Amino acid sequence: MPASSPWLNLRFRLEYAGLRIVVGLARLVPLNQAVSWSARLWRILAPRLNPKRHKIALDNLRIAFPDKTAAEHEAICMAHWENLGRVIAETIQMDRLLRDPARIEIPHQRLLSRYRGKLGPAIGVSLHMGNWELAVWPLLVADANPGAIYRGFDNPYVDRYLNAKRRALYPGGLFGRKGADAKPIDDLNLAHRLMDYVRRGGRLGIICDQYYRRGLPVSFFGRMTMAQPIAAILARRTGARIWMARCVRVGASSRFRIEVKELRVSRTANAAADVRSALQEMHRQFEAWVRDAPAQWMWSHKIWP
Repeated sequence: MPASSPWLNLRFRLEYAGLRIVVGLARLVPLNQAVSWSARLWRILAPRLNPKRHKIALDNLRIAFPDKTAAEHEAICMAHWENLGRVIAETIQMDRLLRDPARIEIPHQRLLSRYRGKLGPAIGVSLHMGNWELAVWPLLVADANPGAIYRGFDNPYVDRYLNAKRRALYPGGLFGRKGADAKPIDDLNLAHRLMDYVRRGGRLGIICDQYYRRGLPVSFFGRMTMAQPIAAILARRTGARIWMARCVRVGASSRFRIEVKELRVSRTANAAADVRSALQEMHRQFEAWVRDAPAQWMWSHKIWP
């Protein structure tokens, strides 16, 4: 949508122009080289340019891993910044990455072959690990035509451009979700759209490992937080399958392993209890995955209240 203020619109256009320059420069070099440079740059600049986020990451690491030393917390934090730098470079060269599917390994091929052609409504649930955009890859391989929820950028030009870069991963479409300023009615309207999409046989990817203030309480690393319940609610109401997936980076290059696990959602007479149980099981699996590869998870967002 057009910006309401001419000055704001000018700022948006300048930001977009800056992004296109950065993207153009990044695409002058091979993917692996761009990814390596971006990782180094983020490791150096991120803690200095955004000390607040760096502190949030270290605080989260102290809560999650109280037995680790300060040096270990710092090492994980710096590695997490490197991973974010790699993700940025990969996102703007996603077309090149996807042209080489040998970069992506899916160990659970039997699970995919079991449902190929008869998957029905499905919800893919993942977390901000490795390159999380690729966690939907198993649904693509299964010819499931997935869509996804995403948090839109305030800048409409940047938002459209980056969505176009991701379109090949989400042929079913992208459903925009407002950020922290979203009102309950916004969430309700989005939920209705998603419910209709899944009931019509749609397959949906959702990243739901972030704190959500209007969510449901779950235990995560031994501490209560509020979790986004939309995936569990949709699955419980529509009968959709839930596929949990994580993307693990193999080494420091743009090679990945996508691990998939089915999550069965109870459908008892107590719908609220079924949703809470599924949501807690999701976060139990998230915690296990994060403990296994902590340097690849995004620690710099809000996790606990």
